[in-house]
Amino acid sequence: MKQNVHCVVEMKVQNKSLTMKTGLFCGSFNPIHNGHMAIAEYIIENTDLDEFWFVVSPMNPLKRKKTMLEDHHRLELVYKAIGDDPRFKVSDIEFSMPKPSYTIDTLIYLSEKNPEREFELIMGSDNLMNFNRWKNHEILIQQYKRLVYPRHGDSMEEMLQHKNIEIVNAPRMEISSSFIRNAISKGIKTKFFLPPAVWEYIDEMNFYR
Repeated sequence: MKQNVHCVVEMKVQNKSLTMKTGLFCGSFNPIHNGHMAIAEYIIENTDLDEFWFVVSPMNPLKRKKTMLEDHHRLELVYKAIGDDPRFKVSDIEFSMPKPSYTIDTLIYLSEKNPEREFELIMGSDNLMNFNRWKNHEILIQQYKRLVYPRHGDSMEEMLQHKNIEIVNAPRMEISSSFIRNAISKGIKTKFFLPPAVWEYIDEMNFYR
């Protein structure tokens, strides 16, 4: 009986059509908030992804580094946000890659190291506006599917003009990390905008004040 099960598992591994679909949600997560988590849950429950990875970036080349928490703190916040939910994973792969980090380099590296996985890029529709500024964006478009969720003011028609994307009609989330940082700096309560363990860590460490 055990031998038969082993044979079935081995056949599945060898079958490329059964690769594990893995979504990559890259960002600084400074800090991660309930908007991120709501989008993550919607996508993992309403697409054919097998896993959802939060890829914490040490630096985004298109954003300034002001008010950025140390890498290990932002990574810890993501771990606290997902807890023991098996649908979600956290990756710090970009911490050990050349800086600044670029999405194409991350995708190629992860694809080479994990041939059993098919990686897809998760992004907000606002990122489509400047996608032609991304490093090797032509390769990204050709080789990697993009799961795009809508942001405020972006229409479906505009999104459909882009190649190799799947529109994920997730609820539009207006929470942003910058809103939370600014609110905390002004002494405004943000407890219910954040996963409980994230809020407790930020409050305990006096971040953004």
